[in-house]
Amino acid sequence: MKWLALHIDTSPAGLEPVENMLISLGIDSFAVEDEADFHQFLEQNRQYWDYVDEELDRSMSGKCRVTFYAGESDQGFAQVAAVRMAMAELKKAHPDYAPLIMTVDGIEDADWENNWKAFYKPMEIGERLIVVPDWEQAETGDRVELRLNPGLAFGTGSHATTRLCLTALEKHVEKGMRVLDLGCGSGILSIASLLLGAESAFACDIDEKAVDIAYENAALNGVGRDRYTVRAGDVLSDKGLRREMGDGYDIVAANIVSDVIIALAPEVSRWMKPEGWFLCSGIIDDRAAEVRQVLEENGFAVAEEGQSEGWFGFLCRRGG
Repeated sequence: MKWLALHIDTSPAGLEPVENMLISLGIDSFAVEDEADFHQFLEQNRQYWDYVDEELDRSMSGKCRVTFYAGESDQGFAQVAAVRMAMAELKKAHPDYAPLIMTVDGIEDADWENNWKAFYKPMEIGERLIVVPDWEQAETGDRVELRLNPGLAFGTGSHATTRLCLTALEKHVEKGMRVLDLGCGSGILSIASLLLGAESAFACDIDEKAVDIAYENAALNGVGRDRYTVRAGDVLSDKGLRREMGDGYDIVAANIVSDVIIALAPEVSRWMKPEGWFLCSGIIDDRAAEVRQVLEENGFAVAEEGQSEGWFGFLCRRGG
């Protein structure tokens, strides 16, 4: 089997989170290159040499890199695709970990752009939905078909947190509802809500690329901009975005990360109807109790709790 060497370049602050991300995906063999560690090693072991090759020193300049290996096979491409999705989530939540870029040795970019698609197949989710990659055909039966071209945006239906949200949405979206999708990524949650009967949806993401991707995915499903609005910005700090977004939503969905959900908890009720739902996911298991406590401290009661593959999702209502 041929092997691919995959390099993730990050910042010093991002090294440990990237390592933890790989471990959570079952990748526990990797190499770390860090300029700071390299120079610390040189300093602590100076008694063993009096000369360091200049080329070696230059090669470590500014380097914060984690390298792992994957087989050049369907399984290997699936593993790399999962890493790319997790990186997209990490990059959204922590811009300070930039650049968070993955490069591949051993395969041409053109081949990668085709081969990564092998990871995505039609997925039945819950009792009513089926997510179909745009390049695939599927027998949908009585299920609501959501066609998707995920590109590089997080949110394909394959991740446990997205499935938790979709399963909750199919149970609670009703005809005529208004939905707010915070951290929309590919737009999967808001588009699914519209296909399930919602009247309109507003979606936003801090990544400007998500706007075009979400609109493209909406178009694949016959959803127009008369019902669907996507904007880029930070809902916690962008006053203009908040004004355009408005309030009175029946469902607010946030499939992000624990720290962002905690930051949203004091704010989100002002965007909801009194009887509205707050659906949040992206919560790793060892932080679930912490997030739940913060939600309750901010006036939410957890009506439903979902768990899958070490991830949690909470469906909440105000009070009660």
